[in-house]
Amino acid sequence: MAADEEVLDSPTRWVARHVRRYVETDGRSGHKWNGRNTLLLTTRGRRSGRLRRTALIYGHDGDRYVVVASNGGARNHPHWYLNLTARPEVQVQVQAERFAARARTAGAQERPGLWRMMAEIWPDYQRYQQRTGREIPVVILERA
Repeated sequence: MAADEEVLDSPTRWVARHVRRYVETDGRSGHKWNGRNTLLLTTRGRRSGRLRRTALIYGHDGDRYVVVASNGGARNHPHWYLNLTARPEVQVQVQAERFAARARTAGAQERPGLWRMMAEIWPDYQRYQQRTGREIPVVILERA
């Protein structure tokens, strides 16, 4: 991902405002959202090839970051998740720190523990899972 490439923020207005505030303040404003830590994830659009950025609640598993592709329990996966399954090389910002990472969906052995951890951080994930027929993916972000 070239440093001078344009990055498109989430089309969801309140998320775009959150992202903009996070970027402008190096996470001093925006890292905490509803009492939870958030990071910024930049993926490359699987069809457009353009950079896309969103804010996500995260947890830690050792030195790895963990996020959940809940899409609020919608029937479909969020676009950012579909993008990283096509192109797992992503950019992450946690507060002022920015780094390249590789994203992958947690496997069957590691997902239950990571799901529990994330549901403790954001209990609504359990409700989201109950309202959708898809298994909500848990995504691991590992520094490149």
